[in-house]
Amino acid sequence: MKRGFYTIMAAQFFSSLADNALFVAAVELMRAGGAPEWQRAALVPMFALFYVVLAPFVGAFADARPKGNVMFLSNAIKVVGCLMMLFGVHPLLAYAIVGLGAAAYSPAKYGILTELLPASQLVKANGWIEGLTIASIILGVLLGGQLVGPLIAQRMLSVDLPFFDTGIDTPPEAAIFVLIFVYALAAWFNTRIPHTGVEMRPMRARTDWSIARNLLALLPDFWSCNSRLWRDKLGQISLATTTLFWGVSGNLRYIVLAWAAAALGYSTTQASSLVGVVAIGTAVGAVVASARMKLDHATSVIPLGIGMGMLVILLNFIDNVWVAAPFLVLLGGLGGFLVVPMNALLQHRGHNLMGAGRSIAVQNFNEQACILGLGAFYSLSTGLGLSAFGAITVFGVVVGGMMWLIKRWHAYNHVHHREELARLLHIARNDNLHG
Repeated sequence: MKRGFYTIMAAQFFSSLADNALFVAAVELMRAGGAPEWQRAALVPMFALFYVVLAPFVGAFADARPKGNVMFLSNAIKVVGCLMMLFGVHPLLAYAIVGLGAAAYSPAKYGILTELLPASQLVKANGWIEGLTIASIILGVLLGGQLVGPLIAQRMLSVDLPFFDTGIDTPPEAAIFVLIFVYALAAWFNTRIPHTGVEMRPMRARTDWSIARNLLALLPDFWSCNSRLWRDKLGQISLATTTLFWGVSGNLRYIVLAWAAAALGYSTTQASSLVGVVAIGTAVGAVVASARMKLDHATSVIPLGIGMGMLVILLNFIDNVWVAAPFLVLLGGLGGFLVVPMNALLQHRGHNLMGAGRSIAVQNFNEQACILGLGAFYSLSTGLGLSAFGAITVFGVVVGGMMWLIKRWHAYNHVHHREELARLLHIARNDNLHG
């Protein structure tokens, strides 16, 4: 791997670490403030909101500027969202601003891989990035849980600054304050990311102040890119798979917290460790996939998605943490092994069809729209009285059923578009060998 890849990994690790710790802190901030269950569940779709709304613009923006610079600005926006929480803005609104930063960050984070590395290293690079991201999820949710827990929180709150009142009086506020410095560290690593030398693709709108009047010019370009990926016989399958996987996984993070509280009587601090357990399995699956899977065999992992759906349903029958822990590791492992090769295949097709940043923006739009839709459904369902166990059953049925339909879709393509699939797989195989 090139030297700049490790700088990207460090920047991604600390940014993702803070994202996941902040989620736990925001849940506890709302719980301590007496917010109803449906509002806490709404944190997930609120984070996804700007991914969907700004999808036509962030990809083109990432392709028009050095991606390290884009990632720096994105982390700065996340800091603004944290400060809004500390200054009394409603957590749902403030967390949406953090989501705005994440929406701008993602196309640059993944897009720079295709600029820096040859296609033959994309699966391996995705394995490392996903594995490191999952490690940051594990440590992030554990960090967030500990920061809002009584042991560390009391020590942080006992520190008084002379002649200055911070206004930080609760454990979740103290946790959010600490996480601002983690985002700052990630931003510093962003400044060390090298220029790849790839020619920038200017946005259709002018890049001066008149961009505010011309942003609509980007919409046809985005929808053209979106349609191009959905028409591509490999792009559509990989996009459908990753969209469904992240749609379910994004909401499962909160559902595991709710399940742990209902089935095991866990607090936020205790339940956060089980989210980390799922992430451990995902990390293992991602690393194994990066070592064993080839780009031209990525679609062979689709049946694992059906198995994930069945395992999610079985979670309802577990009420012992010693059974739950290995079960959640297995669930995460299947997900990690599924998503790494499909992500790499999607990036490969997107890079060839439209450019890295635009491709990742299309991917984010579809995935976050799925998170937004499923999250809104879960939040509405809890508001109407659906239990955590009922939500888990619905999610398991959805992921298993939809993955079965995607498997059938790919089989249909294989029968009716055999020559086109063979040509695309030949391109992937050659890039894998000679990239």
